[in-house]
Amino acid sequence: MAQKILIVDDEAHIRMLIAQTLEELEDDDVEFLSAENGEIALEIIQDEKPDLVFLDVMMPKMNGMEVCRKVKKELQLKNIYIILLTAKGQEMDRQKGQDVGADVYMTKPFDPEVLLEKAKQVLGL
Repeated sequence: MAQKILIVDDEAHIRMLIAQTLEELEDDDVEFLSAENGEIALEIIQDEKPDLVFLDVMMPKMNGMEVCRKVKKELQLKNIYIILLTAKGQEMDRQKGQDVGADVYMTKPFDPEVLLEKAKQVLGL
């Protein structure tokens, strides 16, 4: 069964960049899903139960922190691994990320190699 990665960012070029960074995982039967805002992301998470979510924090409709909180705290989907991606790297933001249940908090611009390694690690590849 294919593992699923959901890429969530309101900027299309960032979604594309992350997908390109991770494209070699397609050889390992990994399916990619994407969403351009938090509301769509939440629907996809509930329907598809992705194994890994790269989630932008600053988005319209519902931000990444809110999506993460709903997934981890309300829906109790503990086995969905969430990596928050944000331009804000302050300790306070990092703490907020931990509070809502994020597994990892990465700041932009991120290193593509680090992103790929993290994805491989999470998916056990």
